[in-house]
Amino acid sequence: MKVLVIGKEDRYLKYMPDKDIAKNAELIICPIGTSDEVLIEKGKEAEYLIVDAIGSVSKKVIEHLPKLKLIHSEGVGYNGIDIQTAKEKGVFVCNNKGINAGAVAEQTILLMLGLLRDVVTGDQKVREGLQIQTKEKAMVEGITELADCKIGLVGFGDIAKATAKRLTPFECELYYWNRTRQSKEIEEEYGVSYLELDELVKECDFISLHVAVTEETTEIINKEFLKKMKKSAYVINTARGELVDNVAMREALINGEIKGAGFDTVHPEPTQKDNPLVALPEEVAHKVIFSPHIGGITRSTFYRAHLNIWSNIELVENNKRPNYIVNGL
Repeated sequence: MKVLVIGKEDRYLKYMPDKDIAKNAELIICPIGTSDEVLIEKGKEAEYLIVDAIGSVSKKVIEHLPKLKLIHSEGVGYNGIDIQTAKEKGVFVCNNKGINAGAVAEQTILLMLGLLRDVVTGDQKVREGLQIQTKEKAMVEGITELADCKIGLVGFGDIAKATAKRLTPFECELYYWNRTRQSKEIEEEYGVSYLELDELVKECDFISLHVAVTEETTEIINKEFLKKMKKSAYVINTARGELVDNVAMREALINGEIKGAGFDTVHPEPTQKDNPLVALPEEVAHKVIFSPHIGGITRSTFYRAHLNIWSNIELVENNKRPNYIVNGL
């Protein structure tokens, strides 16, 4: 059994599960960015294809791999896979739905706490020998506890639910907006209240993004959105960089329209130092905390993801339906 892999070889070997089907498979590994022609040549006998969540599988590749049965995203995202062509060819496309929800939720809360406690500045000042001066300044200016905040979750999928669950012990007020309102039972289970998006934006101290990138949500955080927010509020983005209009966000930070932001992802990736959100003026740079898109890449996440991938391959090999099919097959 041949498996074409588009991604990093060391990662696939490290997280390969202790399953016979994985041990006995012949892996054909190509880096992200490999041309369609090379993928077709090397993978022409492949029955399964595993692709990095930010990788792509084109119509041409799918049409020229005649033995292909399953395309599996290594993560949750599958934007780069031509799911319609796969459906037409009878090829399953699957992802690892919810596999990194807890990990990303942790990163979301880390950014919230980091902003409230100004951890980046605090670390810097202690290293500069200004510990007591910084402490005295903070006592005068005041530090807000997470318990005193209203949290607004934009979207209410797996990651937002995991975030709500982990925020409950902090005793903050939890609100959400979603295209489809959840049932009363779900709202009670996660301790959340529904608000229309406009109201949520105006009322909450944190706006935390948990939606997929679609035509509707691309740059949902734009000039109009930011102007509706409280000047004391923050934006958290652990979802996708494309959800934020970088120029509008930069202007809002410079003009004091919002208090700050925490970003685990900034568009485009790889994020460069001249990005409008990275190259902020020195006097406002402290308003933003960045992390290098690591929210969902914990060790446990990868072990769970790769176990699910090979379990799905085993299901298909045994003429059974795999889990988390995303192309409606």
